[in-house]
Amino acid sequence: MRLLKKIFRQSERTAPAWFPEAPLSPDEPFYAIGDIHGCDRLLDQLLQQIREDAGTEAPRIICVGDYIDRGDGSRAVLERLRQLQQKHGSALICLAGNHEDMLLRFLDQPESGASWLRNGGLQTLASFGVGLPGGTSGEALKDISARLAAAMGPELVTWLRSLPLQWQSGNVAVVHAGADPGLPVALQSREVLLWGHPDFGRKPRSDSAWVIHGHVICGQVTQAGGCISIDTGAYASGCLSAVHVSADGLRCLDTRRRLI
Repeated sequence: MRLLKKIFRQSERTAPAWFPEAPLSPDEPFYAIGDIHGCDRLLDQLLQQIREDAGTEAPRIICVGDYIDRGDGSRAVLERLRQLQQKHGSALICLAGNHEDMLLRFLDQPESGASWLRNGGLQTLASFGVGLPGGTSGEALKDISARLAAAMGPELVTWLRSLPLQWQSGNVAVVHAGADPGLPVALQSREVLLWGHPDFGRKPRSDSAWVIHGHVICGQVTQAGGCISIDTGAYASGCLSAVHVSADGLRCLDTRRRLI
């Protein structure tokens, strides 16, 4: 618990007083879901809340990435999202996160996998039934990578490789980690979108765009300085959050089953 509080404190962002906060003006209403990190049960609960909240409307949902690692249900989350996307098409947009990027890098370059395994990859391996009988060094990493690729199957790996890095509607963009405030959202680098930027949330954007993101854990959904932060640390807190974005403003839902 003390570690979780420390993470929350480190993620607190003080909004620049001079950010010219324009009204939220998406072209259409949509929902955005924060980092899931293998919490399939929470994802199921939150999707049900979104369906109830949307009523008779067919909701458009954007997921900000980091579907795997740390939680125990990484395989279930990936399979659920892929199946839902096959069923509903563009009504569900799944963005890539840095944890998906680390997994794919491990499949392509097994020798790079030690860092991923230390940052939640072990839970993902376990969810696919991949054990570590030979340890996690040298040739063992190549064997682990090959067995993981076989367990995932080519269709799931191809789906992960195809995930987009950003999505935008009107003046609201959705990314995984952040955006360089000095560049238009459409011109952001892959590295920045997946891993963040030191000026994100600290310097004003010139285009008055809002950026919804995950990646950095916050105690609750925050909206300030042109940033809407929606990663509430589901794997540690038990709280998976979503926001409904429309021209009327922001409405938050989470798996504590209450509206914020």
